[in-house]
Amino acid sequence: MEIGSAQLLKAAQSAVINLQRLELNDSGFTTPEVRVADPCIVVVFGASGDLARRTLLPAFYNLAQAHLLPEEFAIVGFARSLLNQEQFRLMARENTCLKYGMDDDYDSKVCDWVIDRLSYVAGDYHDADRFLQLKETLSALDQKWHTRGNYLYYLATPPDLFVTIVKQLNACGLARQEEDKWRRFIVEKPFGNDLRSAKNLNQQLLEMLNENQLYRIDHYLGKETVQNILVFRFSNSIFEPVWDRRYVDHVQITVAETLGVENRGDYYDKVGALRDMVPSHMMQLISLTAMEPPVSFHADAVRDEQAKALHAVQALAAEEVLVSAVRGQHDEGILEGQHVPAYRSEPKIDPHSNTETFVALKFFIDNWRWAGVPFYIRTGKRLARRVSEIAIQFRQAPLVLFRDTPAKELMPNTLVMSIQPEEAISLRFGAKVPGPKLRVGPVNMDFHYADYFRSQLSTGYERLLYDCMVGDATLFQRADMVEAGWAIVDPILDVWKALHPRSFPNYSPGSWGPPEAFDLLRKDGREWR
Repeated sequence: MEIGSAQLLKAAQSAVINLQRLELNDSGFTTPEVRVADPCIVVVFGASGDLARRTLLPAFYNLAQAHLLPEEFAIVGFARSLLNQEQFRLMARENTCLKYGMDDDYDSKVCDWVIDRLSYVAGDYHDADRFLQLKETLSALDQKWHTRGNYLYYLATPPDLFVTIVKQLNACGLARQEEDKWRRFIVEKPFGNDLRSAKNLNQQLLEMLNENQLYRIDHYLGKETVQNILVFRFSNSIFEPVWDRRYVDHVQITVAETLGVENRGDYYDKVGALRDMVPSHMMQLISLTAMEPPVSFHADAVRDEQAKALHAVQALAAEEVLVSAVRGQHDEGILEGQHVPAYRSEPKIDPHSNTETFVALKFFIDNWRWAGVPFYIRTGKRLARRVSEIAIQFRQAPLVLFRDTPAKELMPNTLVMSIQPEEAISLRFGAKVPGPKLRVGPVNMDFHYADYFRSQLSTGYERLLYDCMVGDATLFQRADMVEAGWAIVDPILDVWKALHPRSFPNYSPGSWGPPEAFDLLRKDGREWR
């Protein structure tokens, strides 16, 4: 059947329209399907701190530039710092807009739009009068910006202030939700420092709030590659059928940093690598990698499956900790051509500290899909390079076919999802090396986000803030997920507390950790990537 020129023209126009609908806008969100956030006021507690200045305020700039914030919008900073409103706005302009001044997409009008909506309340978190002042400020802003009484509270403060702030807000009527007004709370990590404290914190907060008001944030989940794990797994029929114990040999998850503790010494020395990374970041990556398909992409459906995966992780018995958990602390040395001090010589660190800066663990997930498949995880500071990735290594192909050929050793297929510094997905497979002999060499199929989608400046918080403003809790941890993560870590903490390390410091900057981390895989006939 022939197609006329008019029909071809119509088909071409339709294709162009469809492509335009799929085109990514400046913030990486698709349009026009993504709606503008609800009218609201965002209250940032700890507004003069590093997180607010370097991350949250720039994220609101990006959201405004992407036209995802409503006209009915305002931000209130609350902190101990004795700033007036103009000083706070000046700080915000320097840290938010000028940061993007060298970017081609910088828009001074957007910057002015954000700055014009900033207010500030100075006060102590234990002072009830300052929260009454906050209430008056919110009421006035409601009238000015028509924000309908919707408030998002971001607790960018030390964890010991979480309950205090919620109590103060509850006492003056600012925490209570009504049918036509929502009140939501974003809580930064760490959420507790062991299972007992996490349960206690959950209990205290849930005595004043409903679970649907709490958004326990993990900034790792704001990264595109992490969000893409679900899309990659469940929208591509070629991968999900082999995503189980029949085809997967093992899984490696690495979150490595070249940086040290920087200016966080007083915090980090009380926490260490295990508490800082494993119950939150690492367990979130495990749950997304190991979870079963949810019945839908609704928040609770996704989080139900994540929670099931976490509950299926076998906690290590005390004797297993000795062989399946490795800890390390870095010495002084040369990293990227620069001399770096030993951990114990860093500012605000106890010179006799036994706090670990490296952790490597081996876990099993006790369910039908993953029975017998080891999950190896490692994280640390002052390592060889900055990289975060999930590597799925598949079982080796049978060698029977190749036993009488030069290709006696076959490299197993590996699927790697890179989270940082590059966002990418790579699949390694074998191909014949050109020549008269049958030789097999490994090759990669690579996908890089920057090559396929328009890249943009991002703090990693844009998606999380936006989701909270529209009430989508999919990327936020639920109480049972937090407690499941700590239940896995607690037995390790108990053993390490009872048995102090004798070999610290035990790895050099620029290495991949202590020798015991390599032995963890080597004794299983495997090796780290």
